[in-house]
Amino acid sequence: MALGSEQAAVDCTSRPAAARTVLRFLVFYCLLPTACCLLPSCAVDERRGIPAAAQATVERVTEDIAAGRDEKVYREAAPEWRAQVSAEESARILGRVRERLGRVESRALHKGTEQQSASPPLSGHALELFYSTRFERGSATERFTLLERKGEWLLAGYTVSSD
Repeated sequence: MALGSEQAAVDCTSRPAAARTVLRFLVFYCLLPTACCLLPSCAVDERRGIPAAAQATVERVTEDIAAGRDEKVYREAAPEWRAQVSAEESARILGRVRERLGRVESRALHKGTEQQSASPPLSGHALELFYSTRFERGSATERFTLLERKGEWLLAGYTVSSD
């Protein structure tokens, strides 16, 4: 997951390299280094599952993206998201996800990591959820970064990449 927002969407029909990475969307530019620095962290327990409110956030964001409610996604996102990208840039990138892959048809949790005390630039209780996702026009890996604020899970990062 590259750090530049311009790598968020690539025309997969133009080059073989682009076919390896259809979409890269990293709204939160410091998210990749954070993955190595967040302590303490643990895998999301498959038996216990994802907190219901966090799963509801993933589903709501997915529906909002598919319906073109990009302003709503931006407005309801964590402040960390809004501090890193403008509403216009967010809408442009989410639009690329819709155009290139279409609606989500199915997804399965591939991996989840939970941090009780996330390190800066994130803070507090955080989840990173990786899904193997089937879209209308192909398969991809989605990465949701969620932060818990006052009992509510907020989107702090979203990445989609495919081969």
